[in-house]
Amino acid sequence: MFEQGPIRPPSEAASLLIRVTRNCPWNRCRFCPVYKGQRFSLRPVADVLADIDAVHRCVTALGGPAGGGQDWRRRTRALRPADPAALQAARHWAAGGMASVFLQDANSLILPPTDLLRILRHLKTRFPWVQRITTYARSRTVARMADGDLAALARAGLNRVHIGMESAADAVLARMRKGVAKAGHIKAGLKIKAAGMELSEYVMPGLGGRELSREHALETAEALNRINADFIRLRTLAIPDHTELAADAASGRFAKLTDTETAEEILLFLEHLEGIDSMVKSDHILNLFQGVEGRLPGDRQRMTAPIRRFLGLTPEERMRFQVGRRLGVLLDPTDLEHPARRAQVDEACRRFGITPENVDQAIDELMKRFV
Repeated sequence: MFEQGPIRPPSEAASLLIRVTRNCPWNRCRFCPVYKGQRFSLRPVADVLADIDAVHRCVTALGGPAGGGQDWRRRTRALRPADPAALQAARHWAAGGMASVFLQDANSLILPPTDLLRILRHLKTRFPWVQRITTYARSRTVARMADGDLAALARAGLNRVHIGMESAADAVLARMRKGVAKAGHIKAGLKIKAAGMELSEYVMPGLGGRELSREHALETAEALNRINADFIRLRTLAIPDHTELAADAASGRFAKLTDTETAEEILLFLEHLEGIDSMVKSDHILNLFQGVEGRLPGDRQRMTAPIRRFLGLTPEERMRFQVGRRLGVLLDPTDLEHPARRAQVDEACRRFGITPENVDQAIDELMKRFV
């Protein structure tokens, strides 16, 4: 039966999800709640090809990429496939335009290159109109791959790789048990770029805690300056209760940054990105600033403006923005000038007893739900 994994990047929300591995082969990062207690395995290539075929049958029966709209919905109701999960995947994919495919789970490039090439070629045969095929990968895996294998994967259609850099400060990487050092991140990023694929690097503001905040920001910026990734995506640290890092935070061994301290760290990070033309994205609800988005270097001032506005607010106004942003009521500090939205935030603060003194604790509890 058709199989899908638990997560994908927000930017792949409209993609067809094809699971080629199960879980994570590393699975030791101290901040990560995903895949814990789950055994890693490679899915048999025949099973992956069968999943692709199952979606292809549904797409074909429903009229292909040109069969959308009311006619697609009518045919969907009439179709009774052998694999309902494949139909659901096809329906979701059709709603998003059927332009992209994402290979799951955490590190698809750990597959033997010959197996991954078979999967990529089958995808392109079944869905020749697809514009983008993407996947997660670990820097350590990429750094060990032959350049020729990476180039072959790019020619076969793999044109974007998402890497969870999180940090490039060696002290942070060691403390969080990432299994890679700064040099490995840089080597992997440069290899992906040299192979002709787009590179999306994820950075986790706050991961160094209060002790290593500055080192985390500066070392990560320096590594990204050497790589020049196509995308730099921000994912602010949240600490779910069932992670190892949660125990450190509870005992005081890890001092989590407040939103204000995180804002200062992001500002420092952005100010030290130099000589690159990466696109910066803040495309996750964990992030306080949705407006931190643009291409370097030209958009730097516009990207840092909402951070500076936030840092210039009084503690009471910062509290309002923190709550309003996480409730989806406010997007930018200037939204505080909207009377109806401001009143909605004030009512939420009153109802839940949120004050400038306890707002960060309240936000931490809310953010755990988003991980």
